[in-house]
Amino acid sequence: MESSQLRRAVEAGRAAASKLGLQADDAIVIHNSDRVALRLLPCDVLARVAPSGHLADSRFEVEVARRLADVDAPVAELEPRVEPRVHVRDAFAISLWTYYEQVGSEVAPADYADVLMRHHAALRLIDLDAPHVTDRVAVALRVVNDRDQSPELPDSDRELLSDTLSGLSTAIGIGEVGDQLLHGEPHPGNLLNTRRGPLFVDLATCCRGPVEFDLAHGPEDVAKHYAGADQDLIHRCRALNWAMFSSWRWRRDDHMPDRGHWRVAGLNQVRTALDRCGMG
Repeated sequence: MESSQLRRAVEAGRAAASKLGLQADDAIVIHNSDRVALRLLPCDVLARVAPSGHLADSRFEVEVARRLADVDAPVAELEPRVEPRVHVRDAFAISLWTYYEQVGSEVAPADYADVLMRHHAALRLIDLDAPHVTDRVAVALRVVNDRDQSPELPDSDRELLSDTLSGLSTAIGIGEVGDQLLHGEPHPGNLLNTRRGPLFVDLATCCRGPVEFDLAHGPEDVAKHYAGADQDLIHRCRALNWAMFSSWRWRRDDHMPDRGHWRVAGLNQVRTALDRCGMG
């Protein structure tokens, strides 16, 4: 978010928490992108604040978290002192979560695989209407194919992303028999190493697809510890993930920090991933 919108988002998060009886005299910005994560003090609550256009996504994330808490999934929990719902204030959608202090170093590959397997097992226990991976790919493909949405994307790179998204989406969508609910984006930035053990956050990306789609978001060594994973499918999913990532960076209204860097880096990662799965 730009500075003016960020100030409003911080105030909206503080005000929503205060109205619910949580003392929020101060707010520390933990993450700032299309939505903001705030640590509110002294109540020590994490507020996730998004523009109201993301209201449906915020409500979906809260519902996912609520259901996963019932099956003891390794995910961050909603703030227990308030009702588990999304609050709307000053054109922002606000959800309140338990704040977890990170401890130790990065999660080791074997532990990463273990927590992802446990998360997948928990996801199989809940009934949830979630989009398929290919539905998310279709959204990215519309961005790439619509010059109004991605006006600065060079023609050659537009062709690369369009071919990658359409081709790999078709290949991955063929085997839907083995699909299940997934986290959607379980990359290292969405896995906290806490005193409770590793916990996944950012649950709004929950979708259906092969477990290899999730594995393709993690460090490469993780897949070696995940029993039964299809390594070739992981490589294809990794290329697909980078193609979607790159598509978002070329959106006219994308606000990711260092967007210029990630536009170039993302396309390079797409090419590298395609070479690895023999599709370069």
